Amino acid sequence: MKKLFFILIVLFSICQQSNAQGCVAIKSTGAVCTKNDAATNAATKGWQLNTNYRYYKSFRHYRERHEEKERVEKGSDVRNFSHSLDLGLVRTIDSRWSLGVNLPIIATRRSSLYEHDGKTRHSTFSFGVGDMRISAYRWMLNPAKMPKGNIQMGLGIKLPTGDYKYQDFFYKNDSTKILAPVDQSIQLGDGGTGLTAEINAYYNISRKVSVYGTFYYLLNPREQNGVSTARGATPSAANIANGSYVMSVPDQYMIRAGANFTFNNLTLSAGFRDECLPASDLAGGSNGFRRPGYIISAEPGVTYNFKKITAYAFVPVALVRNRTQSEPDKIRTRLTGTRTVGDAAFADYAVNIGFSFKL
Repeated sequence: MKKLFFILIVLFSICQQSNAQGCVAIKSTGAVCTKNDAATNAATKGWQLNTNYRYYKSFRHYRERHEEKERVEKGSDVRNFSHSLDLGLVRTIDSRWSLGVNLPIIATRRSSLYEHDGKTRHSTFSFGVGDMRISAYRWMLNPAKMPKGNIQMGLGIKLPTGDYKYQDFFYKNDSTKILAPVDQSIQLGDGGTGLTAEINAYYNISRKVSVYGTFYYLLNPREQNGVSTARGATPSAANIANGSYVMSVPDQYMIRAGANFTFNNLTLSAGFRDECLPASDLAGGSNGFRRPGYIISAEPGVTYNFKKITAYAFVPVALVRNRTQSEPDKIRTRLTGTRTVGDAAFADYAVNIGFSFKL
């Protein structure tokens, strides 16, 4: 079977988000290269460069699983436009071991009313490098004895190289603007040193059909990073009481699974993606401002293998979006006796396009 490469992303982002994509401030998980045939690892030992571009626009507001459609209808929605480029360098040491380094470059625009004068839409921006990740990977089964399937484990460290105090101007009226930290969703980093754990697995059912599964978790022991959420104003007594006056440093995770259908050098993929920023962390405290939530997406994709280059495109499309209750929400609920859940903006889809180069 041809050597196939699968690139794993979070936004962001994502989002991104990522949703996960949008105001639920999941940072990029980086470009992790997983080869779909561990038995060929020794033949390709050396260096590999991975690049991944991700874009999304978040604008649909949710409280838990309820969409506040009136936000878009009235024009009061918050819009995040996120662009990120993940650069990853992988060193294959032998048939079982590899090392990877990933650095994202992020550019985001956030457009809103409420963060400014409440009447006129303005934008804040962020641009720069994000948090770097360094990881080690090992195929757990002997590739020579298990050519049809394998499991890869990865452990790494996430370094706070991204600016988590990034500032831009907020417009209070026609003549006044204040320089202050931008919203958590477009900060370049989270301010914490974290540990990452990964599981990548595959099984070749036949020469043309295979299945895959991946799991990624970022553990951030630091509870808060000290950055104010007041956008240059004085934090309210209520926000101080519930802890939302300062940004948290949350955990995050991603799960992917699906099937691949190969036709010579072309592979079509059909799978799902679950990206989550949990309300509670595995280690350390969970207070401070965060927009916890998850997005479950259908994830179609296409991959094409050239001689030394692999090109791919994956477009996760949102099926389920849920902005869950944060720790400050829970504290506010106890203090007031009224259940409180904040909102978050999610994207409909994200676009992931990338290339893998064997050096």
